[in-house]
Amino acid sequence: MVDDLNVVFIVLNTFVGFTTAVFSAGYMGHELHSGRHTPGFLRFYHAMYQVMMFGMNLALVANNIGLMWVAVELATLTTVVMVGLYRTPAAIEAAWKYFILGSVGIALALFGTILVYLAARPVVGEGAGSMVWTVLITQARGFDPALLNVAFVFLLLGYGTKVGLVPLHAWLPDAHAEGPTPISAVLSGLLLNVALYALLRFKMLLAANPLALAPGPLMTALGLLSLIFAALMLYRRRDIKRLFAYSSIEHMGIIVFAFGMAGPLGNFAGLLQMTMHSLTKSAIFFTVGHITQAKGTQKIADIGGLTETHPMLGWLLVAGVLAIAGLPPFGVFMSEFLLVSSTFARQPVLAVAVVAGLLIAFAALLARLTSLAFGPPRGHNYPVHASTLPIFAHLALVLLGGIYLPPPLVAWFQHVALMLG
Repeated sequence: MVDDLNVVFIVLNTFVGFTTAVFSAGYMGHELHSGRHTPGFLRFYHAMYQVMMFGMNLALVANNIGLMWVAVELATLTTVVMVGLYRTPAAIEAAWKYFILGSVGIALALFGTILVYLAARPVVGEGAGSMVWTVLITQARGFDPALLNVAFVFLLLGYGTKVGLVPLHAWLPDAHAEGPTPISAVLSGLLLNVALYALLRFKMLLAANPLALAPGPLMTALGLLSLIFAALMLYRRRDIKRLFAYSSIEHMGIIVFAFGMAGPLGNFAGLLQMTMHSLTKSAIFFTVGHITQAKGTQKIADIGGLTETHPMLGWLLVAGVLAIAGLPPFGVFMSEFLLVSSTFARQPVLAVAVVAGLLIAFAALLARLTSLAFGPPRGHNYPVHASTLPIFAHLALVLLGGIYLPPPLVAWFQHVALMLG
């Protein structure tokens, strides 16, 4: 099934997947030459990467909610294997934690999917028709609202685990820190979005039933909690990849909050924030991957003076952090400005909480950036051949998104925002 909603996700998924594959060629080649990988592991990595991309794209186009669940599980299992690719004790532990917590989440999502089927069966009838999205959305008005309510709670907890919402986020920092950097980019920029897509589909299903609960308050609460918690946790990070993993939790909180607030402007802000975050965070992880290769470490205390020792990587990191922190003229500023404006007009107290969380995260990221990019050089200075083209491509799009949004893109996002209710 293809409509304007999943086209947004598919275009973003395939673009970031392609640029990550381009980045992987240079990054994984360096890992091979440095002895961290063998040719066999390299072939395994690229094979699993294609399976993961297939799983995510299948989830985005499936017209069957059961098949969508299977596709999300396929993408999850392949990323579990890739997180443990280095076979170090820390990598195995991170992969195991991801597997256990992800399995619990996907089991809850499966139970929620079964409950949706049970709610649809009396109206639609037995068989696969009760799991086909295009049938469900047209018949949702007649479903048992009590079953739909319980189903959405399980779906929110299940797919919310994949999104990385607090308090279901414990797997995410470890997976980002211990896996290969291209997988960190895909996790932040793509896989979290796929789980979010599933949540939005079920949110639309509840909105079509006038007697079902409003899913917005639940999403708003979890999104705001994730934003504030992750913003505070940014101050305690000592690992550069964990730092940006918590930044991903923060931004997924912002996105879920936006879709929870809903309305034409809230949904538009959520779509724009999701797009800008995927492009920016993947660019940051591309840069961080080469920085860790050049410095031989992920510890923030051992990385410094990047603008002096590796000027290209240092200034790209500066641009990426300023963009993800929400400074103009980057696109993240535009989406956050729209979200705060929309929230302030409807719920001023929540708007104040959102602004507080954004400011806390902004201060933390700027403090870390000062330590990493400026000051006396620290750490090793190994030669590294950086693949900077994907980084420039992503940051250029984010900059363009803050300066000028083409009218067809605006009209497209407005139409999707109305679809989301």
